Amino acid sequence: MIESVKFENFKALRETTLPFGQFTLIIGPNGSAKSTALSALSLITAPENWEFDQLKTAGAPVSAAVVIKAKWRETSPNHAGDFVLTSIWRKGQTGETEVRSENGGPGSQRPRKALARSRLFLLDANRIAEAVPLRQNMELEPDGFGLAGVLCKVRDQHPDDFESLNQQLAEWIPDFDHVLFETPRQGYRSIGLRTRDGHHVIKSSDLSQGTLVALALLTIAHVPDPPPIVCIKDPDYGLHPRLLGDLRDTLYRLAYPDNGRREPVQVVVTTHNPYFLELFRGHPEHIVVAEKDGFEARFSRLSERTDLTEIARDFPLSKVWDNREPSTPAAGIKTLLTPRYRPQFKLR
Repeated sequence: MIESVKFENFKALRETTLPFGQFTLIIGPNGSAKSTALSALSLITAPENWEFDQLKTAGAPVSAAVVIKAKWRETSPNHAGDFVLTSIWRKGQTGETEVRSENGGPGSQRPRKALARSRLFLLDANRIAEAVPLRQNMELEPDGFGLAGVLCKVRDQHPDDFESLNQQLAEWIPDFDHVLFETPRQGYRSIGLRTRDGHHVIKSSDLSQGTLVALALLTIAHVPDPPPIVCIKDPDYGLHPRLLGDLRDTLYRLAYPDNGRREPVQVVVTTHNPYFLELFRGHPEHIVVAEKDGFEARFSRLSERTDLTEIARDFPLSKVWDNREPSTPAAGIKTLLTPRYRPQFKLR
């Protein structure tokens, strides 16, 4: 699993390190480089596809190098060890990635192969709903396209997982009790959901955004061979607030499976939702705060920020994140107690 990624001169990440755990929730305002940092995982596996000028920090000198350094811990019994993957881009040179062992042994390509299988999802309800051409080894695309094909494969090859998915769907959205399939034209599949009452079939094109996103998230959690690293941008977007606890539990089960049937998945998610954030109050070590200072962004674990954790004892995490300007806990509390917006009317 990835333990951290250090950035030098990479876009808004001039010099900072993003820490990872088995589960990581990244919070921060728009423009704080959350997406930029996660996109870097794919750059490590194919550095030759990118040029120095595409990646460098604005204003960085031509003599500077763009460096992305990922620390990886391999826990497989036959390949255990700590590795560092270093990707470097210089002006006029092709990007390259070097893998070395921190234990004195030879480098391994296993971390690089695992990163190549990682997926960064930004789910789009319209793409989730589309009919797909059936082909072997279908995978869910980053925007959710291919869902019907993936579910067909799970139904045919892993019926127990498919039934488990249907049971959880019925818990999340009680109006429906089963995923069904349609053939809109030869060689294509689309999905529909069967209503609990009356067993009517509602086509994917008629399902709500939240229902489609929920189904895609459940599919990611139930495929028997998921990617080793799953990153999801704003998985709570479009979901009803009552589903946020279910979403948290599902993501935790993906990261910490309790049935022994598959390997744990390293899960990384971002959010702008204060209600979703509050559900992680008991695990500040899972929360990473992204901040922007001028044109530079940086990251830090909430559990290591005494200026924030002291405030969070008495205030919702959303308030600590949204209103914070403190150099000290006392300054932070003063900021929290000062209304950010003043109403323009009076109650009669």
